[in-house]
Amino acid sequence: MAERFHRPDGSIGQVHPLRVLEDDGRVLLAWLPAGTPIIGSRLADGRLMREAPLDQRFRIPRVAVPDFWHGASTLRRIPEDEWSSVWWFFDLEGRFKNWYVNLEIPLGRTPGAVDRIDGVLDVVVERDGSWRWDDEDEAEAALEVGRLTLEQFDRLRAEGERIGALAERGAYPFDGTDTDFRPDPGWPAPELPPGLPASLSPRSGEGSAPARR
Repeated sequence: MAERFHRPDGSIGQVHPLRVLEDDGRVLLAWLPAGTPIIGSRLADGRLMREAPLDQRFRIPRVAVPDFWHGASTLRRIPEDEWSSVWWFFDLEGRFKNWYVNLEIPLGRTPGAVDRIDGVLDVVVERDGSWRWDDEDEAEAALEVGRLTLEQFDRLRAEGERIGALAERGAYPFDGTDTDFRPDPGWPAPELPPGLPASLSPRSGEGSAPARR
């Protein structure tokens, strides 16, 4: 299974392969360990998104590139009918760090993937239940150039407020569930789906820190 992030024009910007842990057809719980080959994206001029000034980040075309998932392993809960997925972040020693809530526009599923559009705006939830917005400046820049519609932006903010209320109450999934998760050490890394262009094979270039969206 993979999580695919589409651009508004329908093209695929990123592909994250996942190890499925639970899936009832509506909610997917899956694992993405650090070091897993992914398809990431860069600006067409070769820069990572965060290397460009804010007013350029959503104006320059992007290209898909072979990459690796860096920094933290993630356990992901991806509900089919919600505008967010909750990511449990674990450090490289396997210790739970915090939750990162990726606000997303759901696009349904294909046989091997869940399809989403990254909503740019995100929520960070700490272990004590405190929370904050992340990437608000980028979301406003994306709105300004039409990367998000006002209706989508308002829906994403409402979803973030809903998530924040859950965090403040210590309600699931912010009640400690799965913070002690440990993967089987014998699990191989998830694999990208077959049929990707040869130019996007993770062995065709050097990986770099992933730039979402």
